[in-house]
Amino acid sequence: MGSKLFDTEKFASVARRAVAEGVVLLENDGVLPLQAGCNIALFGRSQFNYYKSGTGSGGMVNTKYVIGVREAFEADERFVLNEDLKATYDEWIKDNPFDAGVGWASEPWFQKEMPVTADLAKKVAESSDLAIVLIGRTAGEDQDNSVSQGSYLLTDDEHEMLKNVTETFEKTIVLLNVGNIIDMNWMEKYNTSAVLYIWQGGQEGGYGAVDVLSGDVNPSGRLTDTIAKDIEDYPSTPNFGGKETNIQREDIYVGYRYFETFAQDKVLYPFGYGLSYTTFDIQAGNCLYDGDKVTIKATVKNTGDLAGQQVVQVYVSKDQGVLGNPAMELVEFGKTKELAPGESQDLEFVITNYQLSSFDDSGVTSHKNAYVMQAGVYEFYVGENVRTTVEAGEIKLQDLKVIEQLSEAMAPVVPFTRIKPVKLADGSFKTLYEDVPTATVDSEKFRKETLPTEMKKKEGKTFKLADVLDKKCTMNDFVAQLSDEELCCIVRGEGMSSPKVTPGCGGAYGGVTDSLLEKGIPVACCSDGPSGIRMDSGKRAFAMPNGTCLACAWNLELVEELYNWEGMELRKNKIDCLLGPGMNIHRHPLNGRNFEYFSEDPFVTGKNASAMLKGMHKYGVTGTIKHFCMNTQETGRHTVEHVASQRAIREIYLKGFEMAVREAGAHAVMTTYGSVNGYYTSSSYDLVTRILREEWGFDGIVMTDWWAKGGKSYHGNNSDMAAIVRAQNDLYMVTSSSEDNTNKDNTAEALADGTLTRAELQRCAANICKWIMEKPVMNRYLERDNDLDIQLASEVDDDELDFDKMIDLRIDESGVAEINPADIKTARNSNNMITVSFKERGDYKLVLTVRAAQNLSDLAQIPLSIFKDKELVKMVTLTGEDKEWQTIEVPFVGCAMTFFLKLYFAQDGMEIKDIKFSLEKSREEEFRLMFARMGEE
Repeated sequence: MGSKLFDTEKFASVARRAVAEGVVLLENDGVLPLQAGCNIALFGRSQFNYYKSGTGSGGMVNTKYVIGVREAFEADERFVLNEDLKATYDEWIKDNPFDAGVGWASEPWFQKEMPVTADLAKKVAESSDLAIVLIGRTAGEDQDNSVSQGSYLLTDDEHEMLKNVTETFEKTIVLLNVGNIIDMNWMEKYNTSAVLYIWQGGQEGGYGAVDVLSGDVNPSGRLTDTIAKDIEDYPSTPNFGGKETNIQREDIYVGYRYFETFAQDKVLYPFGYGLSYTTFDIQAGNCLYDGDKVTIKATVKNTGDLAGQQVVQVYVSKDQGVLGNPAMELVEFGKTKELAPGESQDLEFVITNYQLSSFDDSGVTSHKNAYVMQAGVYEFYVGENVRTTVEAGEIKLQDLKVIEQLSEAMAPVVPFTRIKPVKLADGSFKTLYEDVPTATVDSEKFRKETLPTEMKKKEGKTFKLADVLDKKCTMNDFVAQLSDEELCCIVRGEGMSSPKVTPGCGGAYGGVTDSLLEKGIPVACCSDGPSGIRMDSGKRAFAMPNGTCLACAWNLELVEELYNWEGMELRKNKIDCLLGPGMNIHRHPLNGRNFEYFSEDPFVTGKNASAMLKGMHKYGVTGTIKHFCMNTQETGRHTVEHVASQRAIREIYLKGFEMAVREAGAHAVMTTYGSVNGYYTSSSYDLVTRILREEWGFDGIVMTDWWAKGGKSYHGNNSDMAAIVRAQNDLYMVTSSSEDNTNKDNTAEALADGTLTRAELQRCAANICKWIMEKPVMNRYLERDNDLDIQLASEVDDDELDFDKMIDLRIDESGVAEINPADIKTARNSNNMITVSFKERGDYKLVLTVRAAQNLSDLAQIPLSIFKDKELVKMVTLTGEDKEWQTIEVPFVGCAMTFFLKLYFAQDGMEIKDIKFSLEKSREEEFRLMFARMGEE
């Protein structure tokens, strides 16, 4: 039999390499790489609960395995772990089990650490060559980090462990299994030999980390964030975490742009920093400017004794001019192949005028709302981090160049001041503040001036979407025939776990009603997320390294290769769109979702997101770039207004998205929960139509985040669908039933009163239909040109078949539905998977009528386990004496969305007469209001 097309071992190998390249070595006194045969004392309870990812939708991947650092060492015969120490931890963990929290976003940032006394450290040191201390942290959706012990700061127990271990062992290595940077001041207190950020590496994370520790992979990871001395040193700290308003007074001076300009002395580890086991020399070559672009060459030579890779970063330093600029800005980067000792490699970098331009939002250059290159000197540097560079050349502009003239968009409505540098005689910068230009026009004016024209139906003609594909009619012809009701329905996505698509996925959209299906519109499927495919049915998928880890590899080819595999896995599971990558800026270290995102730098962000999209596009599927835009904190994310200048929005917070659209042809975008400069992003015409579509040329679909609000800041409402459609945000995600309008949105009312036009709905419908027509779902639906899907379907294993052949139970308006007992397998070790969906949300009851088979011995025992999703809700055990029919009742309270019922028979011999679900109490309005008020206190 030939090898599988979707080869999970090859997938794992690429992921393992990506983790290894993302590991950042901060310190090393020569203890690394480890010597074969050494006996290692592994401290820290995170060795027993390796964090593969952060929490929330970005990390909820059911995976076959997770390899942590302990498991990776145990699989490596070159090293010996101290088993006495492990036994001590095993005993302690019996009384201190893993705390997963209860409910959404409730998992603690850390797990209680076992106290490590001086006596314990001394005893373990007697039989160990060195110590490795593992420190773990998590955070995620709806849960920012905090400046508290166990989050950004170490706990007292962790301090005690580090103190006693470092004072006892000559060699101590610290591994940080975290999603984002944490406070590093503890390094001054303890005599550590090496410190590494190993991040959250998905299911292969431990292997990747040990590959670096062992020297199998020479560390080449580089920081994508600046590590400052203190949390108060970050310029965004005073304006982070507000529940109503966050004013971006630091403006474009985020991360290293601030520190390299104003506060170099506040930095512990600069942007782009990371060590290797070898040494490199980077020499600049030619620097040529042809009027449109700069071309820079650099040569990297391995001057050390071990093979390794080096990252080369290219920075520009621009004259301040009248706008003011950061002291350094990253404009390009590249990574060498693995260079043998003495080997060299030439790299070439091209930087366009657009990359070198600055946005004038005030008109101080006489070109308001334009990208300009100011007159002056542009100095270029190449090096291994923002602090360690060599000059590569310079260009001098005698006159200002207008690179792109635009118009006012997303200007703030709230007056505030922003920082601006003034260069002093000694080359340092003084901080001044200037007024930020506020809005002079309302985007509603632009919308009304550019309303689309209604598409007119061709009388006597009916079309299917396939007719558009086959060029038998135009998209306008097809969409024009949709009724008002159909138009209102098609802009509503359904979920979560809609039975109309792959079980357990986040959303379904397109042909979500019978009438839309009749017109040949298939139902497309999307699912989380940035760390791999989330399927709440329990089906397994590959858990990916987190975004920060991948970005720290600075290897775009490797990221694209990894996402080739992710794309194939999406295709295999009939998922057309991954809800990721997440690409918001690391504005502040405490953002709980930093693990999903890449960097404090927009260029690094845009390049990595583009690589991921290109990888998935190979197999016809795509990713949804999110959260568009400025989702820089989780606190108050449903209600907070982010206030920022046009310049900061364009140069920092939108730049990565722009790159993903222009360079990778992004097909899908998700707006945020919150608002920016007066409008919820879901309803921002400036953002979604004028910038995204008109300026950047985006022609895909835009969707809201799940149960998002629409409207103006501080007045958001999740039923304001009209505002969302007017912005050309095509899909509201999600509602339980599009046809029944379970969210009670205002689409039909707005259409009737003229505040929403039929043409605007048609425009969104056309965007949705075009997107679906170009995705694998269309060919699967038509059963043509889908050889890849057929081949991937043939590769499923028995475990996957349980999920692919689920019983689909849909409870209609009657509130009652039955399962045919003949469809239930009752043989020994039989799993029965059932999707339970319903029209009415509320409390349900499962009733089974069962008995023991007549031929069984009275001593027989027949257990049945009943699960709701992953939770065991009831165990039933019949004996051979139970030969009369009996009724079993199981309550299912608070059913707010589709769930998955599993019936597991450990032994055969149970007979089933009937199985029935019935609605006991409707809670439809209660749940509608719960989702509508989500995030409100």
